[in-house]
Amino acid sequence: MKGKSWNRRELLKTIGAATVGIGVIHPNIGKTSSNIELFQDPRFKKPDEPVTCIVLGAGGRGNVYASYAAKYPDEMKIVGVAEPIPFRRERFSKKYDIPANRQWVTWEHALRVPKFADAVIITMPDNLHYPAAMGSLPLGYDLLLEKAIAQSWQECKDILEQTKKYNKIVAICHVLRYTPYFRKMKEVVDSGRLGDIVSVQHLEPVEHIHMSHSFVRGNWRNAAESTPMILSKSCHDTDILRWIIGKYCKKVSSFGSLRYFTEENAPEGSTARCTEGCAVERDCIFSAKKLYYDKKSWLHHLALENHDDATVMKALKEGPYGKCVYRTDNDVVDHQVMNMEFEDQITVAFSMEAFTHYGGRRTRIFGTKGDLIGDESHMLITDFLTGKQEDWKPGRAKDGSGHGGGDHGLAHDFVQAVSQQDASLLTSTIEASMESHLMGFKAEESRLNGGKVFETNMNN
Repeated sequence: MKGKSWNRRELLKTIGAATVGIGVIHPNIGKTSSNIELFQDPRFKKPDEPVTCIVLGAGGRGNVYASYAAKYPDEMKIVGVAEPIPFRRERFSKKYDIPANRQWVTWEHALRVPKFADAVIITMPDNLHYPAAMGSLPLGYDLLLEKAIAQSWQECKDILEQTKKYNKIVAICHVLRYTPYFRKMKEVVDSGRLGDIVSVQHLEPVEHIHMSHSFVRGNWRNAAESTPMILSKSCHDTDILRWIIGKYCKKVSSFGSLRYFTEENAPEGSTARCTEGCAVERDCIFSAKKLYYDKKSWLHHLALENHDDATVMKALKEGPYGKCVYRTDNDVVDHQVMNMEFEDQITVAFSMEAFTHYGGRRTRIFGTKGDLIGDESHMLITDFLTGKQEDWKPGRAKDGSGHGGGDHGLAHDFVQAVSQQDASLLTSTIEASMESHLMGFKAEESRLNGGKVFETNMNN
């Protein structure tokens, strides 16, 4: 089948009902799919040899994608790693049996040797995506590149040009595309069950502790060091909206700000760190001592070799995660709204909110024949003519991977694309991901210009 151009409708006809797990159209309430392997492309086949990968950045995301090799060693093999933190590099190398001459401190070192693997997995901080990608492609590597692609639209375009120049496969880690939940949503829209899409409402509830951990104290707190919030967190959302709607976005506008996590809102008696005798620490929602020391939670980004009391306390006294949330160098927004106009007069309202007690994206799709309401744990699809409803639940991913199965779903499809040298086996290629990044960059430009409407012209 290689070489045939497949569109979505042809593929659905070939796969049939298996494409959406339990079925395509069911009036029954409570249908559930828990087997991610039901979402298979008939072109998939077991690789003759495992796809060999070098991991640049052995932190959280690097370990997530590499874990596919641990679970499916006949499909993927990790053969090199670059990681500046010694214990992370050592643990990772031991787990994947990486020889000493294939272990490096920095990504630059890994790219100084001749090509010795099929692909590079780039899971480093956002500000290193661009140089690592631009350095890997000329060497002949295919790439699995963590989102955001890069820190600017020009850098994204540069990587795309390198991809074309060297004819390589570059997958962007938009893992939501690979979950049973969002694949079901895409199938419902494409099937015509809802009629013509008129508008969409989409909410990303970040969850208040996630916000304080990742975007106030953590790696994505400062736009200059990473990317604006609409890219670092919400390019998942612009991407999934663009993918599900299946039409071009024409215009965007946006409002938002850093409303709460500022020094002006620091309570009287608070100190620069939660460990410095803060008078209000025990009553603070965002106390670092309560979160990291007492509960031993959210410790995965602290880069600690162990989590004993002394080690955690030292990190809080010296590192960014012990800082008062009102007294850091954070500058990314804690709330933002984005309005979009797509082709065919489709309007989309998106809201990113830090101050929620829950996660799980909420989506409402309004069509001329029916509507859809979903929160990632279930999806209610209603037919206006018959009144019949389907309450579809994705269940748990068969292999337990994160993002509702999307992490290993992406790794699986990336292996297929690289082993067969067929980028069409991926949905989140860099080519497919560029427009949603442009939507994000233009939304941030709009926010900084008082909500001015900007066109999202890919030729600019």
